[in-house]
Amino acid sequence: MVSKILSARSIWITLLLAVAAAVIGVSVHRFATRAALDEAASRGQTTLRLAVAALSGQMRRYEPLPRLIADQELIRQLLADPDDPALRAEANAYLKEINALLDSSDVYVMKTDGETIAASNHDSDISFVGENFTYRPYFQDAMAGRLGRFFALGTTSLKRGYYFSAPVMLDNAVRGVVVFKVDIDAVEASWKGGNNEIIVTDPEGIVFMSGRPDWLYASLKPLTEDRLARTAESRRYADARLRELPVSRGKPEAGHYFLTIAGDRGSREFLQLSEDMPDAGWTVSVLTDTASARAQALTTMTAALLLFGLAALLGAIVLQRRSRLAERMEMQRSAREELERRVEERTADLEAANSQLELEIAERRATEQRLRQTQADLVQAGKLAALGQMSAALSHEFNQPLAAVKTYADNAAVLIDRDRAAEARDNVSRISSLADRMATISRHLRNFARKPNQKLGPVPLAEVVADTLEIVGSRLKGAGAAVSVDLGADPPVVIAGTVRLQQVLVNIISNAADAVEDRENRDITLTAKRGDGGKVSIVVRDHGPGVPPAILDRIFDPFFSTKGVGNGLGLGLSISYNIVKDFGGSLSVANHPDGGAVFTIVLDAAASSIAEAAE
Repeated sequence: MVSKILSARSIWITLLLAVAAAVIGVSVHRFATRAALDEAASRGQTTLRLAVAALSGQMRRYEPLPRLIADQELIRQLLADPDDPALRAEANAYLKEINALLDSSDVYVMKTDGETIAASNHDSDISFVGENFTYRPYFQDAMAGRLGRFFALGTTSLKRGYYFSAPVMLDNAVRGVVVFKVDIDAVEASWKGGNNEIIVTDPEGIVFMSGRPDWLYASLKPLTEDRLARTAESRRYADARLRELPVSRGKPEAGHYFLTIAGDRGSREFLQLSEDMPDAGWTVSVLTDTASARAQALTTMTAALLLFGLAALLGAIVLQRRSRLAERMEMQRSAREELERRVEERTADLEAANSQLELEIAERRATEQRLRQTQADLVQAGKLAALGQMSAALSHEFNQPLAAVKTYADNAAVLIDRDRAAEARDNVSRISSLADRMATISRHLRNFARKPNQKLGPVPLAEVVADTLEIVGSRLKGAGAAVSVDLGADPPVVIAGTVRLQQVLVNIISNAADAVEDRENRDITLTAKRGDGGKVSIVVRDHGPGVPPAILDRIFDPFFSTKGVGNGLGLGLSISYNIVKDFGGSLSVANHPDGGAVFTIVLDAAASSIAEAAE
């Protein structure tokens, strides 16, 4: 009884395995066939692209040449006087030379009646001279004033080629046609011996080019009377015998198209890939033999069935080792739990490190904030120090107008007592002018001492320079220095802060005044010009002793000064350097070849200034 049960179970298992094997075989064969065909199609598509590229390149090489030859004076003279034997001989030699140089098949010239009067093969057995080609579409297109293109079998040379034509225009009229014939045998020869068959068909489906000579002039479509009539009208294939290729088309599979061609050695199935060349009027097709793809699919199916059988055999072994596998899985579970515990520990360590890093970042940001505040305080201190250095000269600037005001006021009182009102009014006007002058100086000093706004924007350089000169005027007068300013016909506008840029210029011009104070030449120049990349360069040059080379690299360091004790904090140039850097620019110093120091400030030009420069 037990043996019968075991026997029935074995039969059922066998049947199930057989059904599974059949299903697997069919599914694998279908999938493998599709994969093999897709791979063959991909290779064929690559071959198709290369073939189309080669043909297109060959066509583009010669397409503009007929028009160039049609514009030659010799060709124009020939068509103006086609019966001149000297012009014919010269044109024949010229066309033969051009044909040899360009490695084309033939080049020839026709009159409006279609008669060929000059040709590159004039001295050969198959000369085109005297032949008439009015029936060719390329002649008809050129006579209509258009560029012509046509492919055909030569009626005289019996050689296939692609024809390009162009009209020869004289006095706005077509007086003749220049034709180039391009040999396509070289391209076709490269197709022979490959794994794929490459064919080129015309609009009627007739094979015009092929790596298989026995397929030439055979049609993939039925040769109906209409197709034969259109082909005969243009004599595209001369006297070649046209026939239908024994073709049958198969059912498409997975987006692929097939055709079967019968031959002496039996029928062969091909995967067909095609691409149109509308300019040439061709259809290029690559035919890939499907025998290898289907054999590959069959091999894959066989291998899959063998693997299935091997898997079934291994199944029994696997069942015997289930207990050992369960033990191994338990060990893996324990190891996984241990790994998860370690990962959790490591994650906790990383979170702690991340928290520490965030704390350090917060501390760094606070330090940077304090540093920026300290820098701002240093800038303000530098300005106040500069004001302190200028205080004596400013006192003189205020004392002189005040003394004059006192004198004018006393005189005005006397003049009023004497009823000389007009002269007294003049004294009062002078007092008002002196008061305006002192107010202007006071306003510039107040703006200079104010803490600047950190926001950057367009700053007119002319206004900043004018305000700067007002502030340092007393210092320049005390040093006996003169500043000449050249901002160009259209003073530039830069991206900066008005007060801070003014502070930079005050520091640099004050240093220049210090440098030239005891010199014979006390001229200071300030120039500005636009440069490349939307930049503006501001150059301040003095005629002082210059900067010693040993300290050029340290001149912008904080608290570094070449002046004596009590004549500065050594912060002016350092503050100026950092201000310009905050503007996104640069401040540099160099010694002029003729003596003196040259300070160069480079800033971004404002958008409006750039647009005006472009205009």
